[in-house]
Amino acid sequence: MANLKEIRNRITSIGSTMQITSAMKMVSAAKLKKAQDAITQMRPYADKLTELLQSLSATLEGEVGGVYSEQKEVSKVLLVVITSNRGLCGGFNSSVIKATVKNVKDNYKGKQVDLLTIGKKGNDLLSKTFTVVENHNEIYDDLTFDNVAVIAEKIMSLFAEGHYDKVELVYNRFKNAATQIETIEQFLPIAPMEGESTVNADYIFEPSKAEIVLELIPKSLKTQLYKSIRDSFASEHGARMTAMHKATDNATDLRNDLLLTYNKARQAAITNEILEIVGGAEALNN
Repeated sequence: MANLKEIRNRITSIGSTMQITSAMKMVSAAKLKKAQDAITQMRPYADKLTELLQSLSATLEGEVGGVYSEQKEVSKVLLVVITSNRGLCGGFNSSVIKATVKNVKDNYKGKQVDLLTIGKKGNDLLSKTFTVVENHNEIYDDLTFDNVAVIAEKIMSLFAEGHYDKVELVYNRFKNAATQIETIEQFLPIAPMEGESTVNADYIFEPSKAEIVLELIPKSLKTQLYKSIRDSFASEHGARMTAMHKATDNATDLRNDLLLTYNKARQAAITNEILEIVGGAEALNN
């Protein structure tokens, strides 16, 4: 009977775990809907802004982007690593951390590599191996364009002042609730447009193309960083919802197995008691 009591306690414990994981799944599903709508609505604007900037730059002669377009020999690199503040989201954070480490080993061996982390999980692990110049955990408390723009301006300032020759973003790009794509994209200097310009119509620009490009560059960079954080934020909730869904399913399977074991043990105990009673009655009759 002691064995039955132990199994019963485990079943109760697993039931409590199922309630927690199921509740976390529902919370993440609600947050995911809002985060997914935000990144889905923002992507067309961000993509069109980048396309417009690249198209205009391609039609201009010479260096137009100023300091942000200057291609340098890479010796000092800043990686902006975007993770989450909380765990229980499967391999969401570990995939970004592994991608960061692999990127450094494969592309920047022997070079100075510093990190700017956004999110507590990435900072806690990567700070043990790399130099973290800044950490911004607080951005998720109020994720707005204005707050992200402050971080973007700081990164742009570090690049413009010559502290770094190249800046890259490392984050999870949102595809759907079950799929997040590890992404490493160049932030600075601005990558030149590949292929020919898509601007074929005869537009009249006011002010001049060069002035428009110089005005668009800071806005485009801020938008790019904001989109990356939004992508990561939606990916986090998608990963957590999926992880909690799997945890709930696993707990359900484990509980069902334990219920079967409990019923078998209970039936065996009842059978033994019946045999003992029958045996005792036979002994009395004899």
